[in-house]
Amino acid sequence: MLAFSDIVYNMKTESRTVESKGRAMRIGIPKEIKNNEYRVALPPHSVRELTRRHEVVVETNAGAGSGFSDAEYVAAGARIAPTAADVWASAEMVVKVKEPLPAEYGYLREDLILFTYLHLAASEELTRALLDSGVMGVAYETVEDANGRLPLLEPMSEVAGRMAAQIVAQYLQKPEGGRGILVGGIPGVRPAHIVILGGGTVGTNAAQIALGMGAEVTLLDINMDRLRYLDNVLHGRINTLYSNSANVAEMVATADGVIGGVLIAGARAPHLVTRDMLATMPRASVIVDVAVDQGGCVETTRATTHSDPTYFVDGVLHYGVANMPGAVPRTSSFGLSNATLPFVRRIADHGLLEALRTNAGLAKGLNVYHGQVLYPAVAQTFNLPVEALEAVI
Repeated sequence: MLAFSDIVYNMKTESRTVESKGRAMRIGIPKEIKNNEYRVALPPHSVRELTRRHEVVVETNAGAGSGFSDAEYVAAGARIAPTAADVWASAEMVVKVKEPLPAEYGYLREDLILFTYLHLAASEELTRALLDSGVMGVAYETVEDANGRLPLLEPMSEVAGRMAAQIVAQYLQKPEGGRGILVGGIPGVRPAHIVILGGGTVGTNAAQIALGMGAEVTLLDINMDRLRYLDNVLHGRINTLYSNSANVAEMVATADGVIGGVLIAGARAPHLVTRDMLATMPRASVIVDVAVDQGGCVETTRATTHSDPTYFVDGVLHYGVANMPGAVPRTSSFGLSNATLPFVRRIADHGLLEALRTNAGLAKGLNVYHGQVLYPAVAQTFNLPVEALEAVI
């Protein structure tokens, strides 16, 4: 068994630069510090792929919450650092799961590439901290593939969507504060009515699990082609409705559970469920707003944590945990790294700017760069000037 002193990485002699084309890049993986966040950005098997050419520095116990030991990282070729400060100071690129918290703002600097979920439209404080530091911030959630999809958001949306249906079922139980309804009902007793807002990855996965539990499911979206597709692949087992204010109001008034899965890439989610609508909902019904990372699609949503996940507004139970997949970290860490690793490797192999120049979808992930906002939706949210991406890359 390896002693800690055998695997600690001495950072003192290391230098750093921004562009790494043709040479090894030093990649840092700090331990996540968000409340009950147990995911890790890259499991050992992904680190092994990187260490064939690059250096990887992992904070001690960064993977412990997902069941990965320091020894596994060492066996994959990584070096273990004793503190987060060591990882951040040494790294040319930091790869994380969640956005930096205030305790981490001091680690940000202008020659650092930060690759993680940022969700800047939900936090002006974070946006300004990144701008003030000059860090180069690439956001998982705005990276696109050749078809305009969001490949780095998709795996965590799959997890969150599937969890959302389970969470509705959990909190509909009376001891949890809910109405006391079994989602699938029983013969002679109707099942729960679950309303899903948005037919994207979150909504589709939530619908699949809710249907599997035996719920009555109504899904609303503004994309008729998507509604036709879901009606077809789910064999007509869900009710589909065009999403407008009248239909949303009508459906939530009969909902035992509402799942918010609306996404506008990089921008704040629109409020589809208003405060006034809560008065029409059954008492102790449940809202799970998966869109909370982007401000929430329910007007009364506010971010909560796994340690204090729920609150009531007008008799309706709200669940607003902003890192839902952190509750199933092993599944989530594998799923996330499967999607992010090719992009991490591309940046490390070619350097940031060359990687962006040669991959238009990755370039859309660049949200902030040396004190400038490059993603229009973020700039619009906070009334900030926006720099054209082409001017940077």
